[in-house]
Amino acid sequence: MLTRIQTFIVALGLVLGLGTSVQAGDAILTLTHNGETRTFDRPALEALGTETIVTTTIWTEGTQVFEGVSLARLAQEVDAQDGKLLATAINDYTVEIPLSDAVEGGPILAITMNGNEMSLRDKGPLWVVYPYDENADYRTEVIYSRSIWQLDRIEVVQ
Repeated sequence: MLTRIQTFIVALGLVLGLGTSVQAGDAILTLTHNGETRTFDRPALEALGTETIVTTTIWTEGTQVFEGVSLARLAQEVDAQDGKLLATAINDYTVEIPLSDAVEGGPILAITMNGNEMSLRDKGPLWVVYPYDENADYRTEVIYSRSIWQLDRIEVVQ
């Protein structure tokens, strides 16, 4: 009986842990380019400069306010100029995002939604968000498929 209770407590802790936020100093993004790997915690990403996108999404109700580092700024930080990004979520789901998407006024790696850090349960720690409402080109199935959440790894490839 004690083993079942211990198993339940461990499982409950894991489930409840999905809703917790990332602690300061914890890496939330690993980026690999030209054989070099860099990790970013939340303050390191924010130090690159943040942008805000106010938009609706097909996954949420009403207008949302997202804040995070632009994909263009992140690409610039690691001198990625062409190729594509292999963006991978915590569950190993991967999408390809062409570096041509990394433009001023384009997508961001959202760190917060409506001023709140996103937990795993809320699509965090990072979510690729495009300014869907600003440009009809961002309201396509292709773009929606690139809007990966629970993002934790990016690899720049040719």
